[in-house]
Amino acid sequence: MKKRNKTPLVCLFFLTACSGGDSAAPAPADSRAVSLAKQFLIIDTHIDVPYRLERNYVDVSQATADGDFDHPRAVAGGLDALFMSIYIPAAVDQAGGATEFANKLIDSVESIVALAPDKFAIATCTADVSAIRNQGKIAFPLGMENGGPIAGSLELLEHFRLRGVRYVTLAHSKSNHISDSSYDENEEWQGLSPFGKTLVTEMNNRGVMVDVSHISDKAFWQVMELTNVPVVATHSSLRHFTPGFQRNMSDEMVKAVGENGGVIQIAFGGSFLTAAAGAYAAARRQAVGAYRDAQHLEEDDPALRRFLENYLDDNPYPFPTIDDVLNHIDRVVEITGVSHVGIGSDYDGVGDTLPEGLKDVSAYPNLIAGLLVRNYSEQDIEKILGGNLMRVWRATEAYAATRGNPPGCRIESTPS
Repeated sequence: MKKRNKTPLVCLFFLTACSGGDSAAPAPADSRAVSLAKQFLIIDTHIDVPYRLERNYVDVSQATADGDFDHPRAVAGGLDALFMSIYIPAAVDQAGGATEFANKLIDSVESIVALAPDKFAIATCTADVSAIRNQGKIAFPLGMENGGPIAGSLELLEHFRLRGVRYVTLAHSKSNHISDSSYDENEEWQGLSPFGKTLVTEMNNRGVMVDVSHISDKAFWQVMELTNVPVVATHSSLRHFTPGFQRNMSDEMVKAVGENGGVIQIAFGGSFLTAAAGAYAAARRQAVGAYRDAQHLEEDDPALRRFLENYLDDNPYPFPTIDDVLNHIDRVVEITGVSHVGIGSDYDGVGDTLPEGLKDVSAYPNLIAGLLVRNYSEQDIEKILGGNLMRVWRATEAYAATRGNPPGCRIESTPS
């Protein structure tokens, strides 16, 4: 058996990036792709740095040995803005700790900026993103993954808006007080709860983008009926390539987002991209569960760890490729046009399931190179990298301003 680092069992089971690994070197991109990565605004709408650092703190203003994001790699990849995911696990929400935990994670993002103000700045509006980029820094807008912290209170929605949250993923892996989840067979609300329906309207009114990733199909269609502004799927891919994976979006949903003016931000995790990766994950879970039950083992038993290590060695993970990501982009374009697709990698959230050549934030030029090979124009590439997302965000800001809620930028600047 190959020698492995002493990694927590949960990290092995979910192929999750944890401490002790080596940063993957990206495949080389051509000079034109590297140049475009520097020239065009790159926005990634979902990176799980805050939760990663909550589990294992490192200074991401410096090069790090683990994870998918740090400042040197972001600069190398041309990343200009990443929505820091304020991720609330369903278990934390169900235990009543969601609001406190969300505030803690936002505090942690503010601490990252305070320790490296020459490298990072928090962005609360589109103009902030442009101003921060012009200063040679990386912008940190905030997105809340799981609306549990709102706790049925519009006052808390306003609290988090004032703290900088600019999108809310209504639910995560379990149905909550707002919406049913695509992962949860218990569809308590048959879509959105009564409060969830109110919340969509109030998010529109306050300039907080509605994220339709993670929610059930019924909830999605109810959002589309209610929203007055374009929506965003901040980290989703297409069900066409992963039949039966409800977490992804159907062709009909993609078409509806396009007609709404919204944008689908393609996620990079293996199970989002290929049926083979999803099947592998299911087979691994079944094998590990059968062994655990047969041997009457607890989850933290060393014997279960050894079994899983052997399984991973004997059954290599079917890593997707950049072409798989490009296939998802192509299909969105085919269905609804190039103005409705972008990047929501889920870096630091999907562990070691990422495509070859897209292992971390240094690798965006590789994606650009692939788009060039597939004959995307530079204008279209600019839209995909960040222009489409900025358009949706600006539309959300403009609508909120008509409701008496201007964007609340933190940095004095001219509009982008």
